[in-house]
Amino acid sequence: MAERADLTATDLSPAPLSATPPIRTPGLIPYAHLIAALLVGFALRLFFILKFPFRAGDTQFYEELALNWLHHGVYGLVIHGRLIPVDMRVPGYPAFLAVVYSIFGQKDVAVMIVQAVIDLLTCVITAHIAARIAPAQKRRLVAIIALWLAALCPFTADYAAAVLTETLATFLGAIVIWMFVIILNHPDVHISRALLERKILLKYVAWFFIAGVVAGLATLVRPESPLLLIAMGLVLCGVWWHEKDWWKVLLGLGWLAASLLLTLTPWALRNVVTLKHVQYLAPRYAQTGGDYIPVGFYKWTDTWMIRFGDSYLAPWQLGWRRPILIDTLPASAFDSAEERTRIAALLALYNSSTPRHITPPLDDQFAAIARDRARRHPLRTYLAIPIERAFFMWFTPRIELLPYSGDLWPPAQKHHDNPEDFDTTAIFGLINIILIALAAMGAWRYRASLAVKFFLIYLIIRTAFMTQLQTVEPRYVLECFPIILALAALALARILNARGPAGRELQPPRWPELKSARPKQDASPPLVI
Repeated sequence: MAERADLTATDLSPAPLSATPPIRTPGLIPYAHLIAALLVGFALRLFFILKFPFRAGDTQFYEELALNWLHHGVYGLVIHGRLIPVDMRVPGYPAFLAVVYSIFGQKDVAVMIVQAVIDLLTCVITAHIAARIAPAQKRRLVAIIALWLAALCPFTADYAAAVLTETLATFLGAIVIWMFVIILNHPDVHISRALLERKILLKYVAWFFIAGVVAGLATLVRPESPLLLIAMGLVLCGVWWHEKDWWKVLLGLGWLAASLLLTLTPWALRNVVTLKHVQYLAPRYAQTGGDYIPVGFYKWTDTWMIRFGDSYLAPWQLGWRRPILIDTLPASAFDSAEERTRIAALLALYNSSTPRHITPPLDDQFAAIARDRARRHPLRTYLAIPIERAFFMWFTPRIELLPYSGDLWPPAQKHHDNPEDFDTTAIFGLINIILIALAAMGAWRYRASLAVKFFLIYLIIRTAFMTQLQTVEPRYVLECFPIILALAALALARILNARGPAGRELQPPRWPELKSARPKQDASPPLVI
């Protein structure tokens, strides 16, 4: 058996926990647990559907786009009495609604039940994501825990009862994450070009291509989904940073990018032909042609808005009959009494207009205030506020779809005024904190895993990106919950099975250092689902 002459430092280091032979999923989750978890999970989602169905402001746009596409063949909205093609939303979710409507009719409950089934499939995928990171002797336990955590997670379950993109986007994103975990955990990720057979090469190309296509479909539902590919690209660059491995980077990222663009090209061509401009995603502010976007006003709110509730004070009030009242804004919206007076005057002009709207001259004045505030406090604007936004996106009770205030302070008074509101908010908030804490424990325990590195990079990139939007919403990180639940399951398995029968702590399997090449590549563990 010939000795390998091109071993990298990664090859010579002890194999990480993730570098275990690929698992074969049949029998991974016992049927009793699978059936029970799916039934209980469906019951939970049905409870939210029947008791707390939710329609957001975006729902009407998705519905109108779907119905016009279904009945008139035009992906557009009725504007001033005319059906006008638009690109204000990517077409994935309206297409999903059109399919459901064509089969079951225009019924919200039908959409929600289909979403409940999709979310249960996400639960199964989450279990397999977690199992592929776990050591061999814990895979079944980890998969079972992850399945039950996902099935019982109220934060993803209640979104099945909302006609919004989150459930479908989370499902497609989970598939991409699962495929990336398979690629990163496979031993052949470190193989040299000289030993790489054509069969293995084509298999990797196929996996990268399919992952890119699914990421493209996810992008047609939520336009920020390519962040998954960016995170994967950074991990691959870190793994294959040696010059002799650059061909792997080009191969993997090239096929990911090509398949993503291939999936988005029909939408882009439609926009070129119909709307006469190039648009692969959707406009940032979801505007239609001719809409004026008060960017200056949004820049001003970006200098102080950090909580979900703040969105109702200013950005979501624009264009409504209710005025924006200076007394409802937090003290952080003003740096001085003079600035408060100046903003009050601008809001008075806005409130007196009929219909209420931000005019370009008014918007310019808000933009000037935003520039002044950013110049006086650059660390607050570009560092502190994004960090605070990230904190409140993650550490929140996540009751935004439920008829509860989410307000816990002062505790005694809030509990006295409305015990149900207080208790529900407190319980949901505690569940969220526990899941995040467990996920942090799991990430630390398996920090050597390439998949966990990918998880962490993706969580950081997505969170940072979402802090730059004009509102702060907890749902912006909902697509991360398959990762959170998988990591939490790894931590729980560690806790529940920390000690063996003799009181000795169970150790992960020790894999021998790779000293020689495999006899034949066909003898390597296949890249299997």
